[in-house]
Amino acid sequence: MKIQKQLQKMIGNNAHFLIPLFEPVSRIYIGWRYDSMDTESVFTQIYKKNYWGGYSRSGPGSDLDQTKKIIKVIPKILEKIGAKSILDIPCGDFNWQKYMNLDSIDYVGADIVPHMIETNNRLFSNTKRRFVKLDIRYDALPECDLLFCRDLFQHLSFEDILNAISNIKSSNCRYLLASSQVNTNKNSDVATGGWRKLNLLRPPFSFPQPILKINEGCPVKYHADKSLVLWKIKDL
Repeated sequence: MKIQKQLQKMIGNNAHFLIPLFEPVSRIYIGWRYDSMDTESVFTQIYKKNYWGGYSRSGPGSDLDQTKKIIKVIPKILEKIGAKSILDIPCGDFNWQKYMNLDSIDYVGADIVPHMIETNNRLFSNTKRRFVKLDIRYDALPECDLLFCRDLFQHLSFEDILNAISNIKSSNCRYLLASSQVNTNKNSDVATGGWRKLNLLRPPFSFPQPILKINEGCPVKYHADKSLVLWKIKDL
């Protein structure tokens, strides 16, 4: 949220203790503001208004100060699992991904916001990289070795997450690398477009123990447990 980002600028990373105070307010506001809108419209409005704040229109989690570690880590994960292709959903505005060394990887970035996909294709597409509009809940997913879902499920309602997981399990993708706040003991529901901490190992998802878990090294103390977690999709 912009409020969180402004607080962080004013008093540094010590603003983390204030963030929980704004989460309930944010949930109520999002539920009221976007209740009658479809999911594409919700995220299009968030993108156009830069609702989450940050240099990147995908929110502060896509700013370079929060992604400098994973820029180096993700290519190593791809190498470790022998991946030759990646589906990145949501790819957002491609603010930090463009700094990853993916020269030998076929990259597909996907998002539900049409204007963002058009812009990304115009600015960043090449023979190894393209961008497509997809709704992860219902659309057929391109076959890939690694499905990368960073900062996705935290913004979706339980119902939308469960629909997305069902769609993922029916796809021809091999591995899932997703964000998870690993110290969160109980998951709370939220209107799609909002945000809360989410642990995929806890109900109602109850994913099995992962193959790999890597802390992102987020500089915001409130997000100190934010991690990228890897599973084989056939094991979900």
